[in-house]
Amino acid sequence: MGLSSVLEGIANLRINPLRTLLSTLGIIMGVGSLVSVLAVGDGVDRYVREQIARTTDLLSLAVEPLAFREVDGIRLPNPGYPVFTAADAEAVRRLMPPGTRVDVRMSGSSTLTGRTLDQPRAATVVALLELTDSLVAGRSFTAAELSGTAPVVVVSHALAELIAPGRPLAAVGDSIGLEGTWFRITGVIAPYRGERGFVAQVPLALAPTAMTKVTDPRVTPLVATAARVEDTPAIRAALERWVEGRVPEWRRFAAVRSREGRLVQARQGVLVFKLLMGTITGISLLVGGIGIMNVLLAAVAERTREIGIRKATGARRSDILLQFLAESAAITLAGAVVGIGLGLAVAFASTALMRERADVQIYAAIGVGSITVSALTAIVIGLVFGLYPAVRAARLDPIEAIRHE
Repeated sequence: MGLSSVLEGIANLRINPLRTLLSTLGIIMGVGSLVSVLAVGDGVDRYVREQIARTTDLLSLAVEPLAFREVDGIRLPNPGYPVFTAADAEAVRRLMPPGTRVDVRMSGSSTLTGRTLDQPRAATVVALLELTDSLVAGRSFTAAELSGTAPVVVVSHALAELIAPGRPLAAVGDSIGLEGTWFRITGVIAPYRGERGFVAQVPLALAPTAMTKVTDPRVTPLVATAARVEDTPAIRAALERWVEGRVPEWRRFAAVRSREGRLVQARQGVLVFKLLMGTITGISLLVGGIGIMNVLLAAVAERTREIGIRKATGARRSDILLQFLAESAAITLAGAVVGIGLGLAVAFASTALMRERADVQIYAAIGVGSITVSALTAIVIGLVFGLYPAVRAARLDPIEAIRHE
């Protein structure tokens, strides 16, 4: 009896196709809006994460040696601070989540000269154990170059443009002077939005040669860069455990630093955007649910006599209830399917417009979770708003219903 009630409920939707279509339209618009917002939101989230990884150090956590300490407001040397090496980086790498990059690096400034430069310029020099930036030309350092003293350098795209104006990729094979020592360019780093200044990356062993001499000691922070935002708490805990075993009384001689505060703000910003837009578009789903309720209430009024006859011939309350809930579910499911397709189309079109007008590489993200949430939300809305008309139909007195005109 239950299956026949479901089939009869679905068949009854054909009696007034225009009204059924109009009620389905509300669900289509609601689901479409929700899917498009979630898909665009996921795309924005992915873009923000990529920008964080590329243009900031929000995914990086560093164990920084403390070469100085402050006593009574006076800066004093801090003898005993650690000097991290490649062996330390390898030991830390074994403790990290998959995909985490671990490096020992040193930063400083340098006087830059070149055959095509009419006057000295200034550059930021980064000395490291492992080159991780993507290149658009040339190659990375070889293992022999990283451990040896061969004067090689990888330059930023802006620096390559300075060396070879109009043809930056041709800078590979040329040479630049850093503090009077000539370095051969082996590669050019890929450009990125917001790139500023001139950056030269050299093997860690060449840091004293490539950087301007300073009176204060230069420390070598050990840097762990997470593959995902979610890995940063685990990485911080692992770094603190490792440095505790590596440096006695480590809090006097080293500090684990990160930008977790800004990282949390970035994640919360994207989450708030998705929740806000999801809430606004959810209103349209409520409107669609109200439309379903109106259609079913009208159906109950029109088919009161039919319901009475069914109940008089043996149909139970549960059969009537199931019949009208089946009608509600059918409307919702059909609207959800069409709405998902419409929402994805709108998401792809809107992100394409963003790429063209705003010059940001945002792409709609098709997430199974987002589609599932949208579909389930629509079904719940349909069942909730279809419940009252179904209960009202199930409670009709069969004798009064048969006498109804």
